[in-house]
Amino acid sequence: QVQLVESGGGLVQPGGSLRLSCAASGSIVSINRMNRMGWYRQAPGKQRELVAHITNGGSTNYADSVEGRFTISRGNAKNTVYLQMNSLKPEDTAVYYCNARVLISEYWGQGTQVTVSS
Repeated sequence: QVQLVESGGGLVQPGGSLRLSCAASGSIVSINRMNRMGWYRQAPGKQRELVAHITNGGSTNYADSVEGRFTISRGNAKNTVYLQMNSLKPEDTAVYYCNARVLISEYWGQGTQVTVSS
């Protein structure tokens, strides 16, 4: 089993920046075998959507709505992933969830709230 914990959310004004962090813990074998980690978000009344993900090989994918503003990266440790969010917009307001894929299994964090408002 793998547990994911997000941090770094908060309230920010439009145009501001935040950096989200995700740390994985639990099965060392599973953590070592994670082939993809990413970030999803869910706004009230909307479906959860992909924000960005990154593979062990470094390949990244971004939602069109965040391309050029957000950057996903993995730490030197295998159990960390970050999301640098710049030029934030009110429509970025959502609960952001960390996600990890291990073979055919998926794991989710509890979410961290990001609110962009003036």
